[in-house]
Amino acid sequence: MGNGKISLLYYKYDQNMKIIAKVLVISLLTILSSCDILTQVATTVIESETPLTSQQVAQGLKEALKIGAEKAVTQLNKTDGYYLDSLMKINLPPQTAEIIEYAKKVPGLDKMIEDVVLQINRSAEDAAPQAKPNLTNAITSMSIADAWGILKGTDTAAIHYLKEKTFNQLVGLYKPIVQGSLDKPIVAGVSASKSWNEVTGKWNKFAGSIAGKLLGVAKVEIPLDEYVTSQALKGLFIKVEDQEKKIRTDISARTSDLLRRVFGQQDS
Repeated sequence: MGNGKISLLYYKYDQNMKIIAKVLVISLLTILSSCDILTQVATTVIESETPLTSQQVAQGLKEALKIGAEKAVTQLNKTDGYYLDSLMKINLPPQTAEIIEYAKKVPGLDKMIEDVVLQINRSAEDAAPQAKPNLTNAITSMSIADAWGILKGTDTAAIHYLKEKTFNQLVGLYKPIVQGSLDKPIVAGVSASKSWNEVTGKWNKFAGSIAGKLLGVAKVEIPLDEYVTSQALKGLFIKVEDQEKKIRTDISARTSDLLRRVFGQQDS
């Protein structure tokens, strides 16, 4: 047999071996991949059939609240996140009812009052991102004594539990942040604090006058930072509440295995 034919035979043999090797590799990878899938399926089945512990339930509740807090902050930090949401909008304190009624009778004064309301809401929107670390810390450190009871409770049981346990603490942590935003000249180069002090200052001067006393006009001396902090947090909790309700009722909102396992318990 000539050298040329021998070389050709070796070449064909080498090519066939390469093809066989590729087929074997692909087959092996397919088998391994199938094994991985089967392993994952088996693991999922085993986990789904393994009873949840109270610790896992508590972790699931905390994860749901953290997700709710993150989404709530994102929504409220947007322009008009508070101001154009009828449930979130922070109006002037009830103690200013007389001022608001009086403003309706004086041309231009009602516009000034609404400007103060706008500035207050812009301040709350500005401060919203800073609420996230405080709220997240409160969620993480929260000891859930009755995790199963909360899971089996109402659609907003977890956020109500969090609010009951941490609201006063959060007010203290969040108030300096809100005060900083109230002092910022966010709207038309004027801060909410300055506008508030101007309006209440003039009103209180009138209330302290002889005419004001004869009319029984009451002074307005409520601390703006405390009021706005409380209202801003209430709005934040409402938004987190909405997210908790969504995770409980909408399977697609359960974005992790833990959430699917924990909240899947209430579906059955």
